[in-house]
Amino acid sequence: MEATARILVKDGFEKTSTNRIAEVAGVSVGSLYQYFPSKEALVAAVIDRHNEEIMGLVRATLIEVADLPIEKAVRRLVTVAVAAHRINPELHRVLAEQIPRAGKLDVEAYGREVHALVRAYLDSRRKEMRRIDLDVATFICVSAIEAVAHNIVLNQAEMPPDKMVQTLVDETTRMVVGFLK
Repeated sequence: MEATARILVKDGFEKTSTNRIAEVAGVSVGSLYQYFPSKEALVAAVIDRHNEEIMGLVRATLIEVADLPIEKAVRRLVTVAVAAHRINPELHRVLAEQIPRAGKLDVEAYGREVHALVRAYLDSRRKEMRRIDLDVATFICVSAIEAVAHNIVLNQAEMPPDKMVQTLVDETTRMVVGFLK
């Protein structure tokens, strides 16, 4: 999977082949096919591993902020969302483009889990929030934070300076908290 990730970043999906992956990994193509029936299966495994790494951060953060007031929790969640997108952004960019090609991989399961975790947190903080449907609040909060984090890291020619990233975290936090309260 490491070889697949390196080749995807360097050459893109179209130029990636199982022969090249086997060569870079130092294994025979036959050995590769014992575990992965196709290039798409390898890409799906890389996507799954990358998403699990990000979800590890998200899960840990939601446990960490469980007892924090909304302002502090949202700031931490926005900061972690940006940090998660900074985990190998070149790979993240390529994988985001390849998800539709990955076949049977259920990437929506990660989204459902994030929504369930955020919804549970918001439900526990109902007294701090204005009256709003929790499903709507969850959808808007997750979507806004994800979009900002994604655009900070992936839609820039280069990583913005730390000061700008901090300003974006501050303003995103202000926006989400303002919406919730």
